Amino acid sequence: MKNILVLGGTRFFGRKLVDLLVEDGHKVTILTRGQSGNPFGDKVEHLTADRCNKEELAKAVEGRHFDIVYDNICYSSNEAYEFCEVFNGKISKLVFTSTLSTYDIDGKEKHEGDFDPYQQEIRMGDKRGFTYGEGKRQAEAVFFKYAKFPVAAVRFPIVMGEDDYTRRLHFHIERITKREPIGFVNTDAEMSFIQGTEAAQFLKWAGMTEIEGPINATANGKISMAELITLIEKATGESARISLVGNDDIRSPYAIPDSWYMSNQKAEENGFNFSHLDDWLEPLINTIANQAE
Repeated sequence: MKNILVLGGTRFFGRKLVDLLVEDGHKVTILTRGQSGNPFGDKVEHLTADRCNKEELAKAVEGRHFDIVYDNICYSSNEAYEFCEVFNGKISKLVFTSTLSTYDIDGKEKHEGDFDPYQQEIRMGDKRGFTYGEGKRQAEAVFFKYAKFPVAAVRFPIVMGEDDYTRRLHFHIERITKREPIGFVNTDAEMSFIQGTEAAQFLKWAGMTEIEGPINATANGKISMAELITLIEKATGESARISLVGNDDIRSPYAIPDSWYMSNQKAEENGFNFSHLDDWLEPLINTIANQAE
């Protein structure tokens, strides 16, 4: 049994991760600001603190040691550095949720070496001072420089799921159902994705194994935006209205100028078996489409 702390464990794949850890019999503690409640009841211990307030965070975990900490909500170099100051000497491993956004969008398949956080020039700042991708790059660089514990930085593509609170896939399905336009930059651009439950399974695996460093986690396969729209048209029975110069109100969350996808070779070589996008994407679209009717 592991003693585990999860930061960002009450929504989407973070919540699924906590469920998996509890099911496996681990002692799980979640830390939140207290605004979203505790969906797990007495199955977990619930600490209340602001992740971005170093003093609050330090006080909440004072005198404790954790075998694994999962940090799903670090978005900047400042947050990563303060995490290291609080947790150095108090944890045995960190699994940090990073992102495909650490990589440039250039049409090439992305491998871990395409962004090297060990060579990244560190710029301190909070998340207001960075784009999402740059904030995650900076956080990785800080963790790998200042952490005195092993770190695995899990780079996810966009995570999909029926319960995705960002509703990015829902956006497309709902707009097509309502015959409303969607703006794209390049419908031939291909992307990789991962399903929420698989993302949670991967995070659990990353914590329980000796894997360290940056590691990509994505379902096998990729899909172009045109192919994705075709699947949604099939599910909804409606024809999409696509604009290539749409304004922000109609712009797709997947509106990328070139293909943007990653290899999962490192993770598979270390023993994790991924699903294939074809196995679950169309059924997921059908489920969401039925809810949108």
